[in-house]
Amino acid sequence: MSAARTTTPPPPSSVPAGPKDPADPTWSGLKPGGVPTSAGGRLKKTGVYVLLSIGLLVMAAPFLWMGLSAFKTDRDLTASPPVWIPTEWTFEHFGELLDRLDVPLYFFNSLTVAVLVTLSNLVFCSMLGYALAKLRFGGRNRIFALVLGALMVPGNLMLLPLFVLMSKLQLIDSYAGLVLPFAAQAFGVFLMRQFMQSIPDELLEAARIDGAGEWYIFWRIAMPLVKPALATLSILIFLGSWNNFVWPLIATNDPGKYTLPVALATFATDPNQSDGSNGMLMVGSLLIILPVLLVFLVLQRHFTQGLATTGMK
Repeated sequence: MSAARTTTPPPPSSVPAGPKDPADPTWSGLKPGGVPTSAGGRLKKTGVYVLLSIGLLVMAAPFLWMGLSAFKTDRDLTASPPVWIPTEWTFEHFGELLDRLDVPLYFFNSLTVAVLVTLSNLVFCSMLGYALAKLRFGGRNRIFALVLGALMVPGNLMLLPLFVLMSKLQLIDSYAGLVLPFAAQAFGVFLMRQFMQSIPDELLEAARIDGAGEWYIFWRIAMPLVKPALATLSILIFLGSWNNFVWPLIATNDPGKYTLPVALATFATDPNQSDGSNGMLMVGSLLIILPVLLVFLVLQRHFTQGLATTGMK
């Protein structure tokens, strides 16, 4: 007769609790979630928030002054010491600017050029970025080296060659002359190539095995996966094109083709038009900034996600 074998359950595993005495040198000062609980940690966190708030106020102060000045009377604009909050809110400067300047025409010109430049960069930069990241062909590394080299060339050095080229093509004073020189920018190619590299090669190979062509793979698989990059590129290109001043000033002689920054600068430097018009200039500056803010607010989530994942593979 054999004795019954009895087994005893192993003792429950337990994680030794760390020292809880702040005087102990091994005390971490952290809760299980990793949040500092010591007074020094809270003080450091408060100091960081204070510094960031000061930096935000320094950066936002000129924009706040401009936005508030657009609604000030002439008396508030010339007051000493300066008045931040208008003592009397007015919209008279908006009407004066519309009477002296064809704002809808210049706004339409700027919007047309910025939208066309942005769309062309989204298409061409994405195509070249996909080819450099996912296709194997001779000279691929050399082409990418040329793209990196183009990033190192200051943009002002290209103004004279671009002007001569547009003149030879008879594209001065035209939308094509304002759009084509910036239809595919080296920064956009670099950005899209970095994002395209994050797409798994196995996913593309599986699509090729199923019989999908490269155009289908590019438009239906690759492009939806790089939406954060497209949003980031859209904001940056739209911002650069909308605020572009030097090239539209050089490439346009017809006032009917002026963009809003060029028209506003021309208006500000004309003593016969801009005499005593600080309020109108503030209104014009506000009109220049509003579309950019609107685009950023719409694409903000994708923009921050795109910056956070840039270059990841």
